[in-house]
Amino acid sequence: MLQISFYDSVEDALLRFAVIISKTEGKWVFCKHRERDTLEVPGGRREPGETILETARRELREETGAIVFSLRPVCAYSVKGKNSINKHDDDISYGMLFVSEVFSFGEIHSEIEKIVISEELPDNWTYPQIQPKLMAEAERRGFSL
Repeated sequence: MLQISFYDSVEDALLRFAVIISKTEGKWVFCKHRERDTLEVPGGRREPGETILETARRELREETGAIVFSLRPVCAYSVKGKNSINKHDDDISYGMLFVSEVFSFGEIHSEIEKIVISEELPDNWTYPQIQPKLMAEAERRGFSL
């Protein structure tokens, strides 16, 4: 079982991921990866030399085709437990959670097959133990979604 924790801040060097909860015209923006039948929130790994904010901007553009958007940090988070990133039960990975309003879209340039814009949250999450908790934390912290 994965343990998800939230922080006001963590050491920048620990942040490996940016996850961006996104809406457009009041509807959720989700990604459908080419190799999966599930939906996920845009996000991805930090590249060398990037700030975590640059990671969030790049991932949102690549995975949704977002051209004009707002982007605000919510909090840092950690995932403890064995998963596709953590190799052992005691491993911990850290990320930064953002919220975004997307005002215009262009082409998608990534492994994402398509975006899905929906009024409802999906039943078929790619990361069901993580992403719904990130969304709940953003709402708990007062970020209007």
